[in-house]
Amino acid sequence: MNLGAALAMRGERVLLIDLDPQGNASTGLGVSKETRHQSTYDLILGESAPSDIAQQTDVENLWIVPATMDLSSADTELMSSARRVMHLRNALRLRDTPYSYILIDCPPSLNLLTINAFVASDTILVPLQAEFFALEGLSQLLLTVREVRTTANSDLRVEGVVLTMFDRRNNLCLQVEEDARENLGDLVFQTKIPRNVRLSEAPSYAMPVLNYDPTSRGAIAYRSLAAELLQRNNVKQVSHV
Repeated sequence: MNLGAALAMRGERVLLIDLDPQGNASTGLGVSKETRHQSTYDLILGESAPSDIAQQTDVENLWIVPATMDLSSADTELMSSARRVMHLRNALRLRDTPYSYILIDCPPSLNLLTINAFVASDTILVPLQAEFFALEGLSQLLLTVREVRTTANSDLRVEGVVLTMFDRRNNLCLQVEEDARENLGDLVFQTKIPRNVRLSEAPSYAMPVLNYDPTSRGAIAYRSLAAELLQRNNVKQVSHV
């Protein structure tokens, strides 16, 4: 949500796909449940196109395909499909798209919805909470990425890892950062998202932190993250010319 807003404020046209049945990204961007007549559920089951569902948010250049609790049953419905991991990819592989970035907000578990997101994506951006057990979860995630790359999406790569809820006064956070950089090297973004009260408050006002408090440490961090992401992508594009 905040990364999408930061990219949009830099002039990028961004579509956010809310793939979490809880719909937190939708709520946090001011999309009321009463207006979610069509949702990611309709998109992933092939009943609607992104252009039919996407809603303009209050942030210029930022659109969202909202989520509803219907998504919680999508796993079961997709299981009967022979190409069950390809549904989201087929829905998003448009010949012409008005968006420069499509961000997919995944559920916090490695289920069939998440695998659909991996198969549909070019890259994965991994938020890593600066706590000990998060490193174990990251290892499992990277194994899943490797499996998806060998079976369904050979072009998938890890965009990078972003340390979140970071408190430089906490020795454990510093240790997690050291371990992550030692094992993952340049995959770890220089930008760290701090623990910040404004970041926690902003969703309750149905807006990204960049609108809620543009001068807060959280807003500054997300602007920095967007700039670093764009810089990395520009470097990759130049290297491929």
